[in-house]
Amino acid sequence: MNLNTVFFWMAVGAAFFLITCIAVIDIAYKDFGGIEKKAIWGFVAMVPFLGPLVYFIFGYRRGRRRTGADQNPN
Repeated sequence: MNLNTVFFWMAVGAAFFLITCIAVIDIAYKDFGGIEKKAIWGFVAMVPFLGPLVYFIFGYRRGRRRTGADQNPN
């Protein structure tokens, strides 16, 4: 196997790992209307390679980013 091919696939793997991390962090900070929906999007994002892409295409706009007023009950 050519060394350039190895570096290419390592870069692709690292890119998808980074995209997966970004998706999981984004899911953690958003409110999807229930813990069940958040868990489903979390499981979707953890599917290798396709999961983060599916989340960013279909789920990214569904959640609502929590603000300080949402977190403080007073």
